[in-house]
Amino acid sequence: MMVEQMKDRDVWRQTRNLGIGGSDAGAIMGMNPWKSKYQLWLEKTGQAEPEDISGKESVYWGTVLEAPVADRFAELTGKKIRRAGMMQNIKDPWMLANVDRLIVGEKAGLECKCTNAFSVKDWKEDNLPDSYYWQCQHYMMTTGLPVWYIAVLIGGNSFDYKAVPRHDDDIKALYEAEAEFWLKNVKEGVMPDIDGSESTAKAIEKQFAGNKSDPIELPSEAADILQLLHNFKQQEKDVKAAIQEQENKLCAMMGDYEIGFIGDQKITWKWQDGRITVDSKKLKKDFPEIYAQVTKQGKPSRRLRA
Repeated sequence: MMVEQMKDRDVWRQTRNLGIGGSDAGAIMGMNPWKSKYQLWLEKTGQAEPEDISGKESVYWGTVLEAPVADRFAELTGKKIRRAGMMQNIKDPWMLANVDRLIVGEKAGLECKCTNAFSVKDWKEDNLPDSYYWQCQHYMMTTGLPVWYIAVLIGGNSFDYKAVPRHDDDIKALYEAEAEFWLKNVKEGVMPDIDGSESTAKAIEKQFAGNKSDPIELPSEAADILQLLHNFKQQEKDVKAAIQEQENKLCAMMGDYEIGFIGDQKITWKWQDGRITVDSKKLKKDFPEIYAQVTKQGKPSRRLRA
């Protein structure tokens, strides 16, 4: 089912919240490094506002360069493309796909990306970022198409494209995860599992202001969580000690030598300049005006102590 292409960004954002789009798939599958399922759930249920990224340069250039990327793909492949827009699955209306282009005369779509030069390793050979893989699978799940092309401009001067074939086993897993997320987590308001991502940590901190000073009696399962936390912290200490032990052994073998080899593996043990530090207390006492000029207060944060 095709709906009118969304030119108004506000209307487009509102439409995306009517269901699950391709950019949501990676978060739901735990493969989005910038957004967790929990953060997405807060946004979809109206408990948190999505980050406004409209003013970011990367977003601006991604929008501006979508057409040139699509045109370059058409030029190199000889394929004819056409604009599409927002699409909606008939059977499951919550499945949405904001399609960049469709391939004329072929059952396929095209996703256009721009990324910086530091991401080149993510696109080598048949590789592509996990979040984009799930985005393409979501589009194929929504539209029923068997293949999705993805074209990328890397660092403004390197172009690549590849075909992402439909993977029915992955689509089955994706459908189950998305259906549970939309029907249970969003529609019924059931909170998804808490994960260990930075995105979830920031979302929880932002969600709860922490303005209640009176104590709360936590549920019984908190005792199990606390015990696991203590166990993991001890394991972390043990691992750090084990790492230090192996490093000490290598340093003893190196002796006075700064460079060593184990086959083709190079190892170095060299002196580094000491870190320069500032005595902030002395600076504040002796030069208060300079202290005020060169220091700044960081954002407050809640810290868990257990």
